[in-house]
Amino acid sequence: MNINIKFFKRENSFKKKDFKLDSGFYWKIFLGITFMMILFAFYFGYNLFAHINEEFVLSNGGGNSQSKMIDKNRIDKVLNFFSIREENSNRIMSSPAPVVDPSL
Repeated sequence: MNINIKFFKRENSFKKKDFKLDSGFYWKIFLGITFMMILFAFYFGYNLFAHINEEFVLSNGGGNSQSKMIDKNRIDKVLNFFSIREENSNRIMSSPAPVVDPSL
């Protein structure tokens, strides 16, 4: 005597029956966006290169801003500052280091 008990049949697939994913369409969108980003990168790189590659030409006109920035007094002040630092460094390096008494 065989008794067949019928349980509810579980569905293993939960996909919609009429749903169809067109992967070709999404690949076309992805490739289009990628191509546009590559073109933008080339344009941006060329534009940056052209901007940086321009020659810097000083004008010979009197009183330009470049001549105001380079002043003999400023250079002398900087040289004096570094010479004082060099003297201080030499004095510190030539002085003997104090020996700490370990018994204290």
